[in-house]
Amino acid sequence: MKIQNEANDSFNAIHLIHETSTGEKVLRYRKSIVIQLPGKRNTLTASWINGGYREDIQAIFNHQLNQKELDYLEKGSVQGFMKKLAENLSLDPDKTSGFLTVADMANMAIVTETYREIEVTAIVTAGIEVNGGRAGDNASYYELNGKYEFRVGTINTILIINSNLSENTLLRSVLTAVEAKAVALQELMAPSKYSNGVATGSGTDNIAVISNMESENVLLTAGKHSKLGELIGKSLIKAIKQALSKQSNLNPKSQCDMLLRLERFGFNQENYWEHVKSTYKNQDKTNFMPILYHFSKNPVVVSLVASILHIVDEINWGLISEPVGKKTAIYLMKTLPSVLQIRNQPNFSEIMDQ
Repeated sequence: MKIQNEANDSFNAIHLIHETSTGEKVLRYRKSIVIQLPGKRNTLTASWINGGYREDIQAIFNHQLNQKELDYLEKGSVQGFMKKLAENLSLDPDKTSGFLTVADMANMAIVTETYREIEVTAIVTAGIEVNGGRAGDNASYYELNGKYEFRVGTINTILIINSNLSENTLLRSVLTAVEAKAVALQELMAPSKYSNGVATGSGTDNIAVISNMESENVLLTAGKHSKLGELIGKSLIKAIKQALSKQSNLNPKSQCDMLLRLERFGFNQENYWEHVKSTYKNQDKTNFMPILYHFSKNPVVVSLVASILHIVDEINWGLISEPVGKKTAIYLMKTLPSVLQIRNQPNFSEIMDQ
């Protein structure tokens, strides 16, 4: 495939946007970012090209796909596409790893955390509004002999660590990073698009971890008890939240919305309207919807709904029984009219009977 982007300067570096204390440079292109690696670096990547553990990678890119490229990837070779992309970025395709995404490079987040001699930089693009999923969700495709449906919507993570890590410590770093990603999504209550659970990532997430083989600071572990593990976790949680806020408007402010919280259970504004229309014989949808939207963003309402939905989660996880959970949820619901000073209260006894 001949890669043609929307502008002739797509593969000309715009500017240097970040440089680590050990010389890794992050260059911004129109539709890509490139991390240039100086000196001897070892990497562990989940890339389609030159992935796995390597000691000869010179650069890692993250590229935003346009529609023409997406159409090609439906049937074309991902590896071939990425090698050609590396060439167009003036990189050696045999010594370059990279990732693909539909996230805008302008919405990338870079966060650096340090402690004494240790420095960790997290570079993230993120978008899960289409492809967010929870580990254990039903699969959305079946792969056979390398053939499967290409999906978009992903969290791409590049971690640059200034210390010297062995292959197994790089792998431990990946495990810690994956847990940190799940923490960030849980704290945002990001919904899975394939179940009613909270997302733990997207179905196409990628990660690269880079360490400095020239460093005299050799680190043997990157688990949660270690300072390196702490820095990985903190930098990545911050970077993922920043990237999701920029790309998907997923943040604490946007999540203060009853309707958004209910989406993962299949409820939306139309369900409310159908209930009001049939129960109260109300035909004025134009007047009802603004009232519903305003009500939906009331922090008291959101807090109550969030509490009830957590009960539903605990029922689904088998931590509490369904009868006990339902009864407790109804008791919580009964407090809402008095808290909001609503005069006409629904008949909760009918709900209890159901």
